[in-house]
Amino acid sequence: MPPFLNREISWIEFNQRVLNEALRDDQPLLERVKFLAITASNLDEFFQVRIGGLMAMRRSGLKTADASGLTPARNLAALRQRILQMTADQYALFNDTLIPALKKAGIQPLHLKELSVEQGAQLAATFDDLIYPLLTPLAVDPLEPAPVVPALQVILACRLLDPETKVTRHALIPIPETLGRRVPVTKDGETHAFLLIEDLVAAHATRFFPGETIAATTAFRVTRNGDIAVQEEDAIDLAGEMEDVLTARLFADTVRLELRADAPRDLAAMIHKVTAAGPQEIYRVDGPPGLASFMELAFLPDFDHLRDPDWPGQNSPAIAPGASMFETIASGDVMLFHPYESFEPVLRLLEEAASDPDVVAIKQVLYRTAKKSRIIDALITAAENGKHVTALVELKARFDEARNLDRADELQRAGAQIVYGVKGLKTHAKICMIVRRESGHLRRYVHLGTGNYNETTSKLYTDLSYLTCKPEYGNDASLFFNAVSGRSKLLRFQRLIPAPTAIKPTLLDLITGEAERAKQGLPARIVAKVNSLQDPEIIHALYKASQAGVEIKLNVRGICCLKPGDPKHSKNIEVVSIIDRFLEHARLFYFHRGGDAELYISSADWMTRNLEKRVELMIPIEQAPLKRRLVRILEAFFQDNTQASRLLPDGSSQRIVRAKGQKAFRAQEYFYQQARKAAKAREHERAMTFEPHVPAK
Repeated sequence: MPPFLNREISWIEFNQRVLNEALRDDQPLLERVKFLAITASNLDEFFQVRIGGLMAMRRSGLKTADASGLTPARNLAALRQRILQMTADQYALFNDTLIPALKKAGIQPLHLKELSVEQGAQLAATFDDLIYPLLTPLAVDPLEPAPVVPALQVILACRLLDPETKVTRHALIPIPETLGRRVPVTKDGETHAFLLIEDLVAAHATRFFPGETIAATTAFRVTRNGDIAVQEEDAIDLAGEMEDVLTARLFADTVRLELRADAPRDLAAMIHKVTAAGPQEIYRVDGPPGLASFMELAFLPDFDHLRDPDWPGQNSPAIAPGASMFETIASGDVMLFHPYESFEPVLRLLEEAASDPDVVAIKQVLYRTAKKSRIIDALITAAENGKHVTALVELKARFDEARNLDRADELQRAGAQIVYGVKGLKTHAKICMIVRRESGHLRRYVHLGTGNYNETTSKLYTDLSYLTCKPEYGNDASLFFNAVSGRSKLLRFQRLIPAPTAIKPTLLDLITGEAERAKQGLPARIVAKVNSLQDPEIIHALYKASQAGVEIKLNVRGICCLKPGDPKHSKNIEVVSIIDRFLEHARLFYFHRGGDAELYISSADWMTRNLEKRVELMIPIEQAPLKRRLVRILEAFFQDNTQASRLLPDGSSQRIVRAKGQKAFRAQEYFYQQARKAAKAREHERAMTFEPHVPAK
């Protein structure tokens, strides 16, 4: 049996790499806060999805081991020990390093006892005006069913004492996330001091219980199982079914209880009972529960000196400012590398299409969109302008379902045709097709990418965009949309390679082809960049290719179940991971193919769920200049000696340390500087070009 690293433990090691960035004392302070908050947010989702799923398996009595040899029960036990350590490390960093550093920098978290009389009055007014009307206390009666508390909200538990009868009882006050975690306090004329909202609510909790005394309080937070599937076989109305799932997720089984370590014993016991949290679900934390909410500190105004310098997206040299996107694409295919190159051309393409009288149709897949989305706005405008707009809205985009439901309603009201994904599969492909009437014919313009149509994440995630109007790509795009909207088969196309039908077989053929060439003594090489590598068949094929002598370099951001450095299976495989200011999100594959290299970009990771259970696309890039550019991008990741870590055989990772005298190389900074130089050079070139003034006729 070939070695296979545990998927969940591998994910924890990825989160450790993120935490390592927060632990670095050479990082700007607010960047450290940001990375800590990211690790907490990551854990929230991990508990909802992976831990929730494993707990459901254990509860069902499943004792079958996974590919790494762990049963659900053993996996959960191992994960708990690792997460307890990670949680302790998070709070040690928060309490011992970040809070003192924030205070020194002028960002001051305060305790109630530190408030002056004036500050207390200021906060009392804030409580009355902005907080008190939004809170709803819940009584806890041991003779009645326990109140159901919402997930992922800080909740204040109170012990109440009746001074007359001396009777004590308990109550809960959920604090909605929309209120924010910090309540600003004016101190010495500055407003960067703050009180945590649960402390302010505790100070004024008697407002909810007149005649009673607040004897003790503590804060806690519940995470519930978010791995709740849509029962599509029974769902007549998928949108309605999704609304039921969202409601169920709020009140599903407890998978984690974050409880302050200093919680009074009686309150802790009451919270255990109310949340139905067993000993294995309880995580005592040495500070405020819910560290993800401290992300807002990272974006405080007036503290730019505590953040990384801005790296704004640059204008692509392939696109002239103000030029029609249709004319630009018609003159040659365009490749954009976000966020180093701005996402603006993609937005411009859709906005031009919405108002262009020659555009007759727009078809687009929407997986995760921005809160205020120019893309959705452009599609609404297009529909209102009488264009045929089809939007495939994926309602099963986990944790974005509610937003997608809302935006789908808006599109439908504007006259767009809405398709809610594909039965039994998530539609994760990133594709947009615009049909335009030109010279008596219809021409199809296609955008294909690795990232979502989301202008917010396009500034934070690294992704690739490919824009073309080549007929074979346009024809494939039409076939793709016909298949997903008409529920027909995703057959093999001329150029595009779809999942779940063709990506995995194609990848296995490409890997096997390299192995065959290596056996013949020919040069053989595979270089791939993915977010996750878990599919057993792909891993097995890579092992066989390594054994045949293929040089394999893998850049895997997160989960990697392949074990590198195994002398029998993977001696020719190197795995690196890069954690930096932008989230690595692009998928990019290179196969040497005897010197006639094939390069692909893709929406799909090398995971079974992507390759077999989702609608995805793998896109061949055929133009020599674009291929050379993609090769340079791939090579840069393996030169990084600043932000890269090497995966070790035990699944942990070790930061790559540059050799003495070796020049520092940071891939993301290199890409930004390259984009900046290219934009400046193109700007200079345009400035030096004389355009004749053509008099009006």
